[in-house]
Amino acid sequence: MTAAGAFRTPVLTPRTRAARRSDRVGRGRAAQLAGEGAARRLRHLQPRPRAPARPRSSLLPPPRRALACLLPAAAIAGAMAPCSWWRSCGALHVRLALHDRGLRRVAGSWAPGRAPLRTYVPGRGGLPTTLLRTSSFVGGRWIPAAAAFPVLDPASGAELGRVAECGAPEARAAVCAAHEAFCSWRGVSAKERSSLLRKWYDLMIQNKDDLAKIITAESGKPLKEAQGEVLYSALFLEWFSEEARRIYGDIIYTPAKEKRALVLKQPLGVAAVITPWNFPSAMITRKVGAALAAGCTVVVKPAEDTPFSALALAEILLRHAANSVKRVSMELGGLAPFIVFDSANVDQAVAGAMASKFRNSGQTCVCSNRFLVQKGIHDSFVKKFAEAIKTNLHVGNGFEERTTQGPLINEKAVEKVEKHVSDALSKGATVVTGGKRHQLGKNFFEPTLLSNVTQDMLCSHEETFGPLAPVIKFDTEEEAVAIANATDVGLAGYFYSQDPAQIWRVAEQLEVGMVGVNEGLISSVECPFGGVKQSGLGREGSKYGIDEYLELKYVCFGGL
Repeated sequence: MTAAGAFRTPVLTPRTRAARRSDRVGRGRAAQLAGEGAARRLRHLQPRPRAPARPRSSLLPPPRRALACLLPAAAIAGAMAPCSWWRSCGALHVRLALHDRGLRRVAGSWAPGRAPLRTYVPGRGGLPTTLLRTSSFVGGRWIPAAAAFPVLDPASGAELGRVAECGAPEARAAVCAAHEAFCSWRGVSAKERSSLLRKWYDLMIQNKDDLAKIITAESGKPLKEAQGEVLYSALFLEWFSEEARRIYGDIIYTPAKEKRALVLKQPLGVAAVITPWNFPSAMITRKVGAALAAGCTVVVKPAEDTPFSALALAEILLRHAANSVKRVSMELGGLAPFIVFDSANVDQAVAGAMASKFRNSGQTCVCSNRFLVQKGIHDSFVKKFAEAIKTNLHVGNGFEERTTQGPLINEKAVEKVEKHVSDALSKGATVVTGGKRHQLGKNFFEPTLLSNVTQDMLCSHEETFGPLAPVIKFDTEEEAVAIANATDVGLAGYFYSQDPAQIWRVAEQLEVGMVGVNEGLISSVECPFGGVKQSGLGREGSKYGIDEYLELKYVCFGGL
C-alpha cells in the first residue's frame, strides 16, 4: 500500500518472438504457471521477498483520498518463454488515481465519473493510431526498449510498426511487479473484482470496431471474423466477472461432534500466460479473465506476430478503466478428426465441414485436420464439399468485404501447407480443388481439397494449420474410431450421424476433450475448453475454467 492508499495492479506482459518456432506454426500454446511462489519458480527470476500480509482494513482506502486502483487488465509488449528467453516483454503494474481516470467509488465498486471517454481517430490504413502502442508497460509507465522487432501485415508484407524487444531485466521486473501486486489483489473483494472485469468488458464492446481492425491488420483474418473474435473475447470477461462472485467453499460435518471441517478456495498467486497469434484477443481474455476473477495476478506473453492486439487491450483499460512445482494449464492444439457416417445428412455435414475447416483460413487449434468419410456417402460428400469451397470461399485481403479467406500468418505457414500437399500427391492423393499458392501473394494459399488420402501421408498425422482438407475413405465405424484415435493429441473431434446409438458410442469412444455431434462450431464461453493426451492440461472457460487458478485448503476446526 502506498501513502495514497493505492492498490497495485495485476501484471500482464506480451509474447516474444520464439527463439525456436515449432513446426506447428502459430498453434495455440497457452500455459498458466500459477502459484503464490510462481515468481520464484520461473527460471532465473529472483523477485524481491514477499511483503507481509496487510490487514483487510488497509486494502480499503478512505473514501475521499486520492486512490490508485487495481486494474484487472491489459496486456503488453513482452515475452516469456519456458526457457526464460524473453523478447518484447513488459509488465502491467498500474498505479492510477481513480479521480484522474474519471471513476468514483459507488457501493463498494467503481463507477464512471465525469471524465468522458476519449474518441479514437483512425490513422493510416484505417487503424486507430492511439491504440497502437509499441513499448512495454512496467510499474505504471510505458517504457521503450533499446531494440525493437517489426510486426508485419501478412497480406501485404508491409510493416505495421516495431515493438519493444526486452530482455531478462524487464522480465524480472514484470514478474516482481506481479508478485507484489498479488499481495493486494488477493484481498480485493469478489464484488470489486467482478465490477472491474465487467468494466473491461464494457470497454471492449465500446471499442470493438477498432480492436477488430487491429486483429485483421496483424493476423490477416477477414474483418467479419475479427469482429466476431472481439465479441467472443469480451464475453469471457463478462462471464468471469459473474463467476468471480460464485467461488464457494464447503463445510463438512465430521464424525466428531465438536469438530467442523471447512474447505476454502484461495488464489494460487502469479499466473504466467503464453498465448498464440491465431486468436490474439480471445486467448488473452479467456485466461486472464479467469485468473483475475480468482484473485491471481498475471504475466502475459502474447505472440510476437500479433502483439498489437494485446497492447490495445491494455491501452483501452489504462485510458478508461476503473480508476518447485507449478500448476500448469496448457492447450496445445490437436489433429481434429471430422467423421461422416453413411447415416449422416450430407448437406449438414458439408456445412459443418466448411465452418470447422476454413474459419481463419484453417488456422485454429480446433480446425478439422482429417476428414474420414464412410464409403457409402464418400463420393457425394466430396462432390458437394468441393462445390461449397468453390462457391462460398473467396481469398483476399481481410479488410475487403467479400473476403472469407485471408492470408496465412507468414510464409513459413504457407510452406508447411505446400509440404503437406506435395507429400500427399507423391503418395497417390488427388487434388479436387485448389492445391497451390494463390496469385494474390506469397502468404495466400488456395482452399484445397484432397481425395484418396491415406494414413501414411503427413496431412494425416501432422497438424497442417492451413486451408487443406484431406479426405480418407473408411468402411466401418470401428475403423473410423481407430483412425481418429491413432494420435498422441486429442483436443477436438467432430462427427455426423443420424443414428442415436452410434452417436452415443462414438461420442464416448473418441479420445478428445471436446466433441461436436452434427455441429462444426463448438467453442462457447459457457462450456469447458480443453483436450486430452498431449493436447493440454486443465480447462478454460465455463464454470470449470476458474478452478485452474484456485487451490483448496482444508481447515479442521476443533474444540466446538
